[in-house]
Amino acid sequence: MAGPIRLVLVEDNQVFREALELLLGLRSDIEVVASVGEGSSAAEAVRQHHPDVVLMDYRLPGIDGVQATRAVREASPDVAVVCLTASSNLRERDALFEAGVVACLSKDQELDEIVEAILHAA
Repeated sequence: MAGPIRLVLVEDNQVFREALELLLGLRSDIEVVASVGEGSSAAEAVRQHHPDVVLMDYRLPGIDGVQATRAVREASPDVAVVCLTASSNLRERDALFEAGVVACLSKDQELDEIVEAILHAA
């Protein structure tokens, strides 16, 4: 892949979202091209910014990560979606994978593991 991986970040917790933006922004292999706080904004951000990967929170206001993933995949079938969640049960994870996520990680995982999932997804 030529150039950094283009990433859209979808996370409703502003502090966590800004921390991820800052930490990922320090890397030369990932470029955060958009960051939104609602699932309903995810598909539009994908249409505008043409990312390689979307890092998607599961629990979002309005539409959840499953619905937002479906909208993102409809807007851009080639984009890879990696889900981050504070907690989810097996049924919720199954729904995420059915919607099209390629990986589902816990928010308390090490940043290196999240980065590895982004790189692998791209």
